[in-house]
Amino acid sequence: MNAIIAVIELAASDNQKTAAELASTHNISQHHLAKVLRTLAQAGIVSSARGPGGGCVFTANAKRLTLGDVIEIFEPGLASGPPLSGGVFVDEVGRMLAEIDRITLATLRSVTIQTVLNNARRRLAVTPG
Repeated sequence: MNAIIAVIELAASDNQKTAAELASTHNISQHHLAKVLRTLAQAGIVSSARGPGGGCVFTANAKRLTLGDVIEIFEPGLASGPPLSGGVFVDEVGRMLAEIDRITLATLRSVTIQTVLNNARRRLAVTPG
């Protein structure tokens, strides 16, 4: 979830943001978020600059990058977890859970970062205040 928050925040911003800024805004561990941002940088989703005046910027294509893409960086093989075994009932539960994972991942793969940004901006436009 922290990776998705970081990607959305960076994609929505025209400015670079530091791990400290993102962590403070969302009450996330700065240390953990720094690791997440390094992984996102290695995947080419963000670009980072160290030192004073440094930070991260979103560099991926928001129209192509999906929530599923981001999640799979941190949870590879999410939909192919180990099968349960222990009899016909446990096997059936395992089959059902695998199907739920498959449907969830298909849904996450269908939602782009741009879709999230567009939906959030529409909500902002209609929210009084």
